[in-house]
Amino acid sequence: MTSVFGRYSSDDVRALIDQYPLGWILPANGPASAGCMLPLLGEYAPDGSLVSLLGHMSRRNTLVAPLSADPQATILFSGPQGYVSPAHAGMRDWGPTWNYAQLAVECVIELQPELTEEAITRLVEIMEPEGQDSWRACELGSRYDAMRESIIGFRASVETVSGRFKLAQDEQPEVLGSILANHPDAALVEWMRRMNKGRV
Repeated sequence: MTSVFGRYSSDDVRALIDQYPLGWILPANGPASAGCMLPLLGEYAPDGSLVSLLGHMSRRNTLVAPLSADPQATILFSGPQGYVSPAHAGMRDWGPTWNYAQLAVECVIELQPELTEEAITRLVEIMEPEGQDSWRACELGSRYDAMRESIIGFRASVETVSGRFKLAQDEQPEVLGSILANHPDAALVEWMRRMNKGRV
């Protein structure tokens, strides 16, 4: 039987990656020290399921050698997280806990120089939405070509996604209501509300 914390939708996966795009990439064959955190963009099928992740890295990154030898990898995403005190729950005889959301993505990563421009451009456009002060790579002028040559794009083809969203789904309604009313972390509260629809 799936734990209440293991019940989530493709929309939840997408929202977590959109809001917390910094993934920790761990190559299947390589030392732990080769792992690196990089911003990633999710790519989705028509049904909303995650099919791939787009990113870029320095050609000197510690991931390049192990992924060139073996493209298998795990990518970890950490979403909202925080301590929940008995004071938040409004009960002194309630044990404190830690709420969090996480994803583990098993994938195959292909380093593809032809993806570099797309990966850089798409990330910048998402992080710098169109507006008066939005920045674009062309503002680097002639330096951009040299910088781009030191970067390589990649796409991670998703094999499996597993998640754990421990966000107060097991709490009694009155305790949940107290936590939502008293917890100071707005992002964590938003996710607790998201994962407890119909209960609050």
